[in-house]
Amino acid sequence: MLDLSFGANTTLCMSITTQRTLRAMTSSSSSSHTQDSMEQQKPQQTQRLQIYPNSNNGVTPFWREKYEREAKRYWDVFYKRHKDKFFKDRHYLDKEWGDYFSGEGRKVILEVGCGAGNTIFPVIASYPDAFVYACDFSPRAIELVKTHEDFKESRVRAFVSDLTVDDLCKEILPSSVDIVTMIFMLSAVSPEKMPLVLQNVRKIIKPNGYVLFRDYATGDLAQERFSGKDQKISDNFYVRGDGTRAYYFSNEFLTNLFRENGFAVDKLHVYCKQVENRSRELIMNRRWVQAAFRFTGDLNSSSSNEAEGNCSGSSEAKQNSSNGSLNDTAIDLSEGVAFDMFGALPSSDYEIIEIKLRGWDFKIRVLSKQYQHTCKSTGLMLWESARLMASVLAKNPDIVSGKRVLELGSGCGGICSMIAAKHADLVVATDGDALALDLLAKNVSSNLEPPLLTKLITKRMEWGNNDHIEAIKEGNKIGFDVIIGTDVTYIPEAILPLFASARELITSGASNKHGNVPALILCHIFRRVDEPSLLSAASQFGFRLVDKWPAGVPNESSQGIISKWFSVNGLLNELPSTALNILLFRLE
Repeated sequence: MLDLSFGANTTLCMSITTQRTLRAMTSSSSSSHTQDSMEQQKPQQTQRLQIYPNSNNGVTPFWREKYEREAKRYWDVFYKRHKDKFFKDRHYLDKEWGDYFSGEGRKVILEVGCGAGNTIFPVIASYPDAFVYACDFSPRAIELVKTHEDFKESRVRAFVSDLTVDDLCKEILPSSVDIVTMIFMLSAVSPEKMPLVLQNVRKIIKPNGYVLFRDYATGDLAQERFSGKDQKISDNFYVRGDGTRAYYFSNEFLTNLFRENGFAVDKLHVYCKQVENRSRELIMNRRWVQAAFRFTGDLNSSSSNEAEGNCSGSSEAKQNSSNGSLNDTAIDLSEGVAFDMFGALPSSDYEIIEIKLRGWDFKIRVLSKQYQHTCKSTGLMLWESARLMASVLAKNPDIVSGKRVLELGSGCGGICSMIAAKHADLVVATDGDALALDLLAKNVSSNLEPPLLTKLITKRMEWGNNDHIEAIKEGNKIGFDVIIGTDVTYIPEAILPLFASARELITSGASNKHGNVPALILCHIFRRVDEPSLLSAASQFGFRLVDKWPAGVPNESSQGIISKWFSVNGLLNELPSTALNILLFRLE
């Protein structure tokens, strides 16, 4: 489960259909007689409760500052992972801007934000007399350029530079560059720092030299996919799942930005292209702005040509692809296609973590750390509460020995369920998120072998969903002796459905075959739901708190059950966080 300070809030819809749950959700101001009468008159309906609302509040100030401060690191990690395999070489440059590159004399070119060299090497191949300066603020990107098979120091000089801070004149003679290329580079810069980039470029470009520009336009598919997500930094500025950022340019913003820094518009078009991917049955509307700006030195320069704001494109406005690839080289929109377009994370965005717990050696596949801060599925990572509860179960197998165990919101890890399977008669691990559940099944199958594997079942369950609850009951009609939930109590709207589901699935008998009464165990860090609110919700469904840890016992009848779990030598030393709590409930 996820602390909301990370900016993630998975959308999980839950159906509340039982009369008990409906009453709990109804205002207490109405009398029970009136309420019952109204319920008898109305047909039973399914309420749709969005447990984790998409607040769309955008990136928090903490993360906004972090993305700015560590922008270089995020891009360095990007090139470490993708190397030179992510972007296509830009062989369309000659077709689009050949008039600027050709002409008398040797052209001196500066490629700003050169990346792995996808612009550099097509340019030097097409123009044998050209000399290219190439800079990027990612050291790893510059290393990729220098190790490219076509790199020659006589043709290319590559260096690390952050154009918002570093003076280009330390690397390039003033007023010596004919052409500056900015291709999907300026969008990675905070809009308030974009003028610094242009002021730096002004120092080294010749009078009447050109900046050739291509970047994202407002209304592009990728920008639309950010809507409804907490990934907005400011107007038209967003953070991707890997921490890199993207700005989407309007004509007005771009024209004013360059004009105010001494450039006139020579050409400016917004291109639109509809790309059909038949294998995925997707039609993608891509938009980018392409422009040429001439350096005049006049800080209030007007455009020499009118900017064209309507969509333009070639005759191949619709590009069909039968094999699922985007093979139109004119479309060079540098997005993580699998994540931003298709809403799924590629396999390379997961990592294996090793967990050693008292004789257990787990290898759990989870979402990579660099994606966790913007991921919308809280179940794709392993939380500290699960580690603690797994340790407790490993050292105290009698908690689940010979019993039927249900885990609520187990996420992709499932380590509590896997440990319980060694001693329990039956374990059912559940989650409401399809991606988390799929990864959970894979982690279980890769970490357990028969007979343990046959004792652990994974099931989809949205709390309060009657169909899901009934499906679980089909496999265990007498209910569960122990129900476990780790970090499942942090959303206020989810608390009543949580306890309603637990009440429906816990065994109704006074005790199981070993003489122990059924129990609900919750392990968590208190976040948005405090303890009194949690206890109040629990009591509405017949659950009574009998013990808690830490902070002593709740009443005189408690016998310090949980403290005995921790009395075992060494268990306290395994606490992943001192903020963790455990609550033990039993039925009234």
